[in-house]
Amino acid sequence: MNKFILLICIASLIACTTTTKSKGNLTVVDTKEKKLSEPIPATSNTKYTTELVVDGFNIPWGVTFLPDSSMLVTEKSGELYWIKNGEKTEITGMPQVFLRGQGGLLDIAAHPDYATNGFIYFTYASPEGKERGGNTALARAQIKNNAITNFKVLYKAAPNTTKSYHFGSRIAFDGKGHIFFTAGERGNRDENPQDITRDNGKVYRLNEDGSIPANNPFYAKNNAKKAIYSYGHRNPQGLFIHPVTGEIWEHEHGPQGGDEINIIKEGANYGWPIVTYGENYNGTPITDERTRPEFEDPIYYWVPSIAPSGFTYVSSEKYLELQGNLLVGSLKFQYLEHLVLDRKNVTKREKLIENIGRVRNVVQGPDGFIYVAVEGTGIMKLVHK
Repeated sequence: MNKFILLICIASLIACTTTTKSKGNLTVVDTKEKKLSEPIPATSNTKYTTELVVDGFNIPWGVTFLPDSSMLVTEKSGELYWIKNGEKTEITGMPQVFLRGQGGLLDIAAHPDYATNGFIYFTYASPEGKERGGNTALARAQIKNNAITNFKVLYKAAPNTTKSYHFGSRIAFDGKGHIFFTAGERGNRDENPQDITRDNGKVYRLNEDGSIPANNPFYAKNNAKKAIYSYGHRNPQGLFIHPVTGEIWEHEHGPQGGDEINIIKEGANYGWPIVTYGENYNGTPITDERTRPEFEDPIYYWVPSIAPSGFTYVSSEKYLELQGNLLVGSLKFQYLEHLVLDRKNVTKREKLIENIGRVRNVVQGPDGFIYVAVEGTGIMKLVHK
């Protein structure tokens, strides 16, 4: 057995967490076994196929629906398209992007009250700043006459770097006036993710107008980036608010092995790179540690990595077999993954629509159908055979 996989198996079997509780003058230490779903093989589910909604995309990164069931789709190269009745119209006036490697125009989300205020939010690799290169930014705008108007940068991670990877970035609204977005650690794993005075490797929380909530976990801490909600992340490219529990669910790319699904908690540290279930791409270890009491553990991790991008919870009654479970796009293996849940435990994995291409995003539309963004193709609808 591969030594790395053996270490993971041993760590998974013996890992435990310790918590301390005060009882009178005594400190009681509780030890409990971790409830961590270990990697399981994915089986094939051939009950589904796709219908093409709109083609002609190279890397369709972000997808959001508007109240009239039309959709906005970002192309990583920097273009925004409005899709109506299968026809796409380019929206002009988008900001310049730092187009390099994984950088470019990223996620997009319509405000929950778009019908009233017309706001859209998007993340992108922004070259703004005194340094060369770029970093992840969140912006807000409106669309008028097929052009961007009232554009405003709400947050810009700094400093820029010319590195071409780990920008993140996904967006989610909590329905309580806040917007969450993610930014990868930009390839600086030794400094950024564990340092709350630095951007990157973080999940951020802002008010919808871009101001920072005064009750953010590090708002009052000297020199901290006040917008940080959680830290210790590598490259999060999946994010949603659970429609039943209100929890923030996130997934992120690990290195070689160790992609993770996390439930994001306020002020929590997710451990990268001090703990990980992955290894360096040359096969050498990053660390021998898989868990520590001070870090939040993933609820699931993949070995080998699937390179997850896009993440949604299925609530639609159009797919009773998938309802209450998760869908994740796989860039590496080019399929849509169905993860069966028993509360917060992954009990089964299925590969849907295999060999379709690199699945960049998956969203549930207002019509209840699942829409999949596939690189080199476009937007496709998941349907039963």
